[in-house]
Amino acid sequence: MASTFDHLVQRGLLPGAPRFLASCVQYEVVMGSIAYGVSTDQSDMDVYGFAIPPKEDVFPHLRGEIPGFDRCEPTFEQFQRHHIQDPSALGGKGREYDITIYSITKYFKLLMDNNPNIIDSLFVPQHCILHSTPVANRIREKRQLFLHKGCWAKFKGYAYSQVHKMDTKVPEGKRKAIIEAYGYDVKFAYHVVRLLNEVEQLLTEQDLDLTRHKEQLKAIRRGEWTLNEVKEYFNAKEKTLERRYEQSSLPPTPDVDKIRNLLLECLEHHYGNLSAVVPRRNAADQTLNAIKHLVDDYMLQQGK
Repeated sequence: MASTFDHLVQRGLLPGAPRFLASCVQYEVVMGSIAYGVSTDQSDMDVYGFAIPPKEDVFPHLRGEIPGFDRCEPTFEQFQRHHIQDPSALGGKGREYDITIYSITKYFKLLMDNNPNIIDSLFVPQHCILHSTPVANRIREKRQLFLHKGCWAKFKGYAYSQVHKMDTKVPEGKRKAIIEAYGYDVKFAYHVVRLLNEVEQLLTEQDLDLTRHKEQLKAIRRGEWTLNEVKEYFNAKEKTLERRYEQSSLPPTPDVDKIRNLLLECLEHHYGNLSAVVPRRNAADQTLNAIKHLVDDYMLQQGK
């Protein structure tokens, strides 16, 4: 089944997109209000996904480049385009898309950092998955591997940014109409509450149901909460989540080796065997390297 990205390319709606990308997209999901169960008929299609670019893009040394000496070719990290109008969608009614496609390596890095948007993309409901290859299915199956206690700092930071936008962002366009209707920007407010609810699930359950609190979020978007109620919720929830963080059974940091092995597994599924390109690291090799570094440091200190 063709990806949404390919569909838009075929209709000439993504001029300037990398040529290789249409055939390399592995995963696409609908994000935003649709994924959170609070969409309306006017909601845009906010599409996130990842692709596996050509092998030389993931492993630039295959192009013969010498890092630090040669002028290296740029590697693909992401493609992003907003406000794509597809007049043929919905039987001619038309639809607007925002689309972001990451390289698999950047996608893994963002997952490992517990970036809220990217973590959400692995936990969307099944009906929000637009395109998924065996590689993507494997990553989604192993999604708990990326979770760690660092999620609290990341999600809290994003929630703080939404509070700040509520207080300081100058309204324009649709945002101005929302503030005139409700007295404050309810979209920023619902994201504050959503982020706090999500990270509570991650800390306590090591899982995430994006639509669990949809009725609460809909009420906020309808203006049924005051700005003070939103801020009081934030303050009270922050204290609760500090305790949840201390009690959480999530690992304190990501298991980089397991995540790296999953990445290599996915790349080998796509490219074939990579043993000649990148060596597998095992625990014994890493221990020996650590000992070697310690010995080298000691010898330097002794002037030998």
